[in-house]
Amino acid sequence: MAKRDYYETLGVPKNASDEEIKKSYRKLAMKHHPDRNQGDASKAAEEKFKEAKEAYEMLSDPQKKAAYDQYGHAGVDPNMRGGPGAEGMGGFAEAFGDIFGDMFGQQRGRAGGRQVYRGNDLSYAMEITLEEAARGKDAQIRIPSWDNCEVCHGSGAKPGTQVKTCTTCSGAGSVQMRQGFFSVQQTCPTCRGAGKIIPEPCATCHGQGKVKKQKTLEVKIPSGIDGGMRIRSTGNGEPGTNGGPSGDLYIEIRLKKHDIFERDGDDLHCSVPISIATASLGGEIDVPTLAGKAAIDIPEGTQTGKQFRLRGKGIKGVRSSYPGDLYCHIGVEIPVKLTEHQRKLLREFDESLKKGGNKHSPTSDSWTDRLKSFFS
Repeated sequence: MAKRDYYETLGVPKNASDEEIKKSYRKLAMKHHPDRNQGDASKAAEEKFKEAKEAYEMLSDPQKKAAYDQYGHAGVDPNMRGGPGAEGMGGFAEAFGDIFGDMFGQQRGRAGGRQVYRGNDLSYAMEITLEEAARGKDAQIRIPSWDNCEVCHGSGAKPGTQVKTCTTCSGAGSVQMRQGFFSVQQTCPTCRGAGKIIPEPCATCHGQGKVKKQKTLEVKIPSGIDGGMRIRSTGNGEPGTNGGPSGDLYIEIRLKKHDIFERDGDDLHCSVPISIATASLGGEIDVPTLAGKAAIDIPEGTQTGKQFRLRGKGIKGVRSSYPGDLYCHIGVEIPVKLTEHQRKLLREFDESLKKGGNKHSPTSDSWTDRLKSFFS
């Protein structure tokens, strides 16, 4: 059976550009890929996939395309010209890789023909006070770093020996594996993508070419940062493999427990104890803030749980335009370890309250009424 014209197979004119040929092939390959066609249609789809693949193999290679344009199928007949070799797979592999990237989301990095890998990210936990979080600070931290080995000067080989090119992949770091009509590129199993072999590794760095050390890093903690937030330091993670980029360092912020305040976003909360006398008679008291003291007026008859809000006395967050507020939660403190004289005075005071009726204890009166209603 005579083969179809390659241009006809791909549905492009003979003067089509390389990009048009590639685009048409990708569209056909996606349409007829065996993984996308099951059942009765799978056989026909596979044949069309192979046909499109062969056409693109020929038309994507400048030399084969020129031979085909001049002599037709005879110009690229493997029985007459030795057939397409591995050296002619570049254009096809590129387009076929793009298709797999579209279908499965694969991404690969390469440098000089070798597989390159980004270094791992590192994390560092930094504990700071609430005051430091509010104001911000400049800090120094010690983190691991990697320097060239002074013994092998970064080669990874024992002094007096040399690094050899991997014979399996010829230094490319990857090999082509054919599975049926598929051509899959894989990391070289011998050198693991490095493209080189170290017969005698350096005893100091164990063939890595680098040694682990410590370095001091300057870190700026922005004002308003909160616990749980992270600061990213680009490129200060572990180094990449085969020339790949370094990872990043993430500084995780943790807030120390404060003696007075609890933070809730940009707001602060604190408990303020007051005496029975102050709660009963009212008065002015001082409360703490991050900027110093502030005065609040306690109304006569203030009960436990009363909340006072001081606007703008909280923290201005890293993404906030205005500072938060300070909430003071009042707690009426019951006196302890009373003397006999104090006990006598307290009993007299209690008797005087009872003689005044319900007006002195509106909450207790309401509670008593609710109990009577409940039990009745």
